[in-house]
Amino acid sequence: MGAPARARQNRAAITTPAGPGSREGAPPARPARSDDQPTGPTGPTGAEAIYRTLFDSFDRDKDGKISHWEVLSRLQRSGLLPDDPRIQHALTGLRAADASSKQISFQQFKNLVRHNSSLIQRAVEGNLAVPDFSALTSDIDQMYRELLPVRSGSVADYIPQLRRVDPEQLAIAVCTVDGQRFSAGDAQVAFCLQSVSKTVSYCLALDEHGVDGVHRHVSREPSGQSFNELALNPKGLPHNPMVNAGAIMTTSLIRPDLDIADRFDQVAATWQRLAGGRRPGFNNAVYLSERQTADRNFALGYSMRESGAFRPGTDLLQTLEFYFQSCSIEVNAEMLAIAAASLANAGVCPLTEDPVFSATTVQSCLSLMSSCGMYDFSGEFAFTIGLPAKSGVSGALMLVIPGLMGICIWSPRLDEHGNSVRGIEFCRKLVASYNVHVFDSLITGRGRTAKRDPRRKKNRSQIEGVVALTWAASQGDLNEVRALIASGVDPATADYDGRTALHLAAAEGQLEVVKYLLAAGTNPHPVDRWGGTPLSDAKSNEHTDVADLLRQALQTTPEAVAV
Repeated sequence: MGAPARARQNRAAITTPAGPGSREGAPPARPARSDDQPTGPTGPTGAEAIYRTLFDSFDRDKDGKISHWEVLSRLQRSGLLPDDPRIQHALTGLRAADASSKQISFQQFKNLVRHNSSLIQRAVEGNLAVPDFSALTSDIDQMYRELLPVRSGSVADYIPQLRRVDPEQLAIAVCTVDGQRFSAGDAQVAFCLQSVSKTVSYCLALDEHGVDGVHRHVSREPSGQSFNELALNPKGLPHNPMVNAGAIMTTSLIRPDLDIADRFDQVAATWQRLAGGRRPGFNNAVYLSERQTADRNFALGYSMRESGAFRPGTDLLQTLEFYFQSCSIEVNAEMLAIAAASLANAGVCPLTEDPVFSATTVQSCLSLMSSCGMYDFSGEFAFTIGLPAKSGVSGALMLVIPGLMGICIWSPRLDEHGNSVRGIEFCRKLVASYNVHVFDSLITGRGRTAKRDPRRKKNRSQIEGVVALTWAASQGDLNEVRALIASGVDPATADYDGRTALHLAAAEGQLEVVKYLLAAGTNPHPVDRWGGTPLSDAKSNEHTDVADLLRQALQTTPEAVAV
């Protein structure tokens, strides 16, 4: 057999189809440019080439101009919203485009995008943190609709003001580390942080005093008890910063040299920085209500003072007031999702690129959110969900997927542990659909999960599955073939040339793989673009045993035609 035929039979790569009406492998023709740019021997170079590539990715009219609406639409589909401060200049310019034509030239386009060309380039090319953002948001929207009928649990009633919140409300908001955003439901309704505030209090204390300075006063072990349990560890310290006693302690460590008003301003300003500049509110009614019903928190404070846990000179009553105020800060789901994304982004806000916390501080905070963030449900949450999270009795749940995104779910009905019922159910749905559990990387690609990876480009998993299956088949790696099919790869899937795993296994004489593929119900007579079949491949390569097996399969498959 000649070398070209052998190369044709053993191809297992995906090739890119040519555009409609074009020569194979040749790019489709484009309209002539309306504004010739200086070029080198091989065309524009440097930044000019990047701008030209971006511009050319849009449809051009007969004058070589593009629609500003198409640019706006492409950015919004990628998850970059109009209020994103990084692209506001470009968006303002696009909206101010010539009202009569709504078309912009290359020079206009370049002037608009040059302020943040890297971000816009990645958005246009689909290279942001979640490349197929529309698929993710579609799934989240479906989860939102599925959660609406869930009405188990009850609102917090030990704080009178929280008891009055409408229990039917539900909000889900997402923000990636690249600032892609989406929200569903009551995402702009304000709610109190409550225990979610403990995360920032801990981070502020860490940035000020360091790990050793903070953990001389508060331990870092799960308590296994209720968040407001009247209990300290054997050393007389609170168990961790995510329960009430521990949060009271970390609050006491935040700028103790300042008066309480300035200390509160620092906490509120930190939440504003984490949320991309959006100013948080303050619910004075909840603050007064919580202070009036705070006997257990006062008891915890006096118990810690009696055991010598506080720094010398700590004003206990002022510390408790400061703690209640921090819990009464108001945000909405969109703001909390951005704050969660800032933690996912090692302390840097995605929308402003403001380094709010150091990476080591965030690492410590996420570690304790993983082990202690969900009250006495933390162990079960770590086992089933496997992500850092913090809940509050207002119904808020802040979920962090490190290096990828932050999510806020807000729904006031709570379970027996004090966690949002719908929030927990959303997390279950998310982890069932996407491989975001911290240990999913151990099983992804090994045939034991069919979950989607939000980090992958659209269709990338399918393409990689085809390549992996055809390669494994050609090499006779039966275990890998079994694993890939078990993970959801269709054994009949073909590459661009129409070559299937059965083609490759037959061409290489991999009898056991051929047996397995046929037993799995694979069509024994697929035809590639050159008219080749697995049987013709086996015959050409003189694999008699494989050819005999394929003939037998063809005889028992009425719709198949033997070669």
